[in-house]
Formats: sequence, C-alpha cells, structure tokens
Amino acid sequence: MRRSIDELRTFYGEPTGALARRLVARRLDDAWGEAANCDVLGVGYATPWLDAFVGARRVVAAMPGGQGVEHWPAVGRNRTLLIDDRRLPFPAGSFDRILLVHALEEADDPAALLMEAVRALAPTGRIILAAAARGGLWARADNTPFGHGRPFTRRQLERLVRDVGLEPTAWSQTLYVPPWGPLLPLADGFEQVGRRVFPGAAGLILLEASRQTYAHIRPSGLAQRVAAPVLAPQPSTSAAASVPSLVSKRRERGVD
Repeated sequence: MRRSIDELRTFYGEPTGALARRLVARRLDDAWGEAANCDVLGVGYATPWLDAFVGARRVVAAMPGGQGVEHWPAVGRNRTLLIDDRRLPFPAGSFDRILLVHALEEADDPAALLMEAVRALAPTGRIILAAAARGGLWARADNTPFGHGRPFTRRQLERLVRDVGLEPTAWSQTLYVPPWGPLLPLADGFEQVGRRVFPGAAGLILLEASRQTYAHIRPSGLAQRVAAPVLAPQPSTSAAASVPSLVSKRRERGVD
C-alpha cells in the first residue's frame, strides 16, 4: 500500500524531509539543471523537486491512485493529475525528461509502470529513477517514505531499465546521513565522507537511463561530456556492470 499524499506532504515539511529534499535536489541539478526547453514529467511524488525546472516548457506531476493527488503548484494553474500506474494518460514521446520518485518502491508492478514511462519518453529523452537503496539506513526507517515498499540495489535498477529497452548512462547516491534528528546538521559531512569511504551506506540511488549514451570514459577514468549534460559518469566498479557514476558539477569546478 502506498504512502498517502498527506503522509508525504507532512514528511517533506519536517526537518528530515527538508534535508532529503535538499540533498536530492543537488543530484538533480547536476543531472538536468533547469531542464531548459524540455517537457518534464514527475511520476510518484516528485513535486518537491519540480519547481527547480524553471527553464522547462512544461512540467506535469502524475500521482498514483493509491497515493492520492495534491494541487501543485501552490499558485497558478494546477499541473497535477491522478494516474493508473499501468496506463499513463499521455501520448507516446510526450516528455524529454521523466523523473520517478516514490514511484517504483510501492508499485504493484514496477516493470509495467516503467514501461509506461518509457512509452511517454521522447526518442532522445532521459529518465531518472530515484529509489530507496537496499543497503542504506533510510530503507529501514519506517518513519520516512523510503522505509516502505521494496528498496533496490543499483544492479536491480540497471536490470529494470534494460528490460524496458533503455540503457543506464549514469548513477549517483545520496542520503548518507542516518535519518536521526541529532545527526541531520552533519549531513553535508556525511555526504562527503560517505561517497569516498562508505558508498554502501547511501539511502537513495539515482539511476539515469536513455536510448542514447551521452558520455564516454577517458582512459584516465574521468568523464567527458559529448552532448547535453547528464549525471556525469565515473567508471563502475566491475566490468560486468559498466554503468557510470555521478560526479557533481561542483566537484568538476573544484567545489564540494
């Protein structure tokens, strides 16, 4: 059973939710920036991040029936709608960017939901799956939305996108700080240390996929952009799962 819209709204209005919102927003900014001249779809409960896509032509929030729907944005014309997980009410190829947050973990059929998202994706579009990490502490905290439903490993997400005809192009992790109030002020330090020392402690995995690969790996192991910005890659830890990892733009500029 999905978390209700009231529970989700309450969580993101509290300190723990506000922190999660900020840390995930960093990763999305690294990936898509303002989504200039793009049509953007958020599936699940993505409204905490959709306001950032100020360069988009159109932004729509699609919320599953088992969750409920809220009016968004707070001011102006409503851009949300209630959907059936297995049948999105959009023509094929309608969106250049699709973000799934709080969507896969509690879906009755994650593959069917993702298949519908892919149908709505433009031929050169990009999709990001944000899902609770199986090995992280957030998946064990049932006082957060990440502690409900099925968490995923990176390999499971890679397999899921390949099964619907996409290729993983980049990935990242965040929410290294345990979801415990006294530690929340130390979140930025946990992010810096966790990425380098305890990658398995992350609470959230973000995987980007598309029908095209936008980044090549130099022999040095650093990423080189070839087209529109994506979640900047690094080499994966094994040849069998050669999906790149995200590096923030801030690090590329020498700032963390």
